[in-house]
Amino acid sequence: MSPFEEQKAALREEAFARRAKIPAADRADAANIVATLFFDGVPLEPGQVVAAYWPIRDEIDCKPILTRLMDSGQQVCLPVVTGDGAPLELRLWQPGQPLYPSGFGTLAPSETAPRAVPDVVIIPLLAFDRLGTRLGYGKGYYDRTLEVMDAKPLIVGIAFAAQELEYIPREPHDMPLDILVTETGVQRFEAV
Repeated sequence: MSPFEEQKAALREEAFARRAKIPAADRADAANIVATLFFDGVPLEPGQVVAAYWPIRDEIDCKPILTRLMDSGQQVCLPVVTGDGAPLELRLWQPGQPLYPSGFGTLAPSETAPRAVPDVVIIPLLAFDRLGTRLGYGKGYYDRTLEVMDAKPLIVGIAFAAQELEYIPREPHDMPLDILVTETGVQRFEAV
């Protein structure tokens, strides 16, 4: 393991510990506040495709955002891991269609769901810093997915404010956030 990988591994441990310390009683309130701030602060146009995710572990619950997107008629797609080293497959979630286990404890539309290219990507994260650098779980699925898209979507992170770290090193393949939404507000980042 390179020194860079060791540094990120240590940051992941710290990030997991920080997120785990967030009291259960505060989590639902934070998720609802984040949903309100998301719709107030993230520019969405009718007809745009929004990629979201089904939350796992102790991630902030993005289901209030998913519900409101679906209720408003916005097109929503969810990611599916198709193999190690492969980009995510983004499948449209049609209203009324069930979701199925798709690995890693998450849910996604069926294999027959249409594929989509998102205009906006709501991206999960373990931690973030003041520059908009995102620390993920370390498998690189989102970086690979964003890299193969013809046009760069708006990248929006949602998280608990407690997930902020002072500094996260960024490699050339690491895609920074455009916008971050926490229960304390909305941050926009300039390209660094």
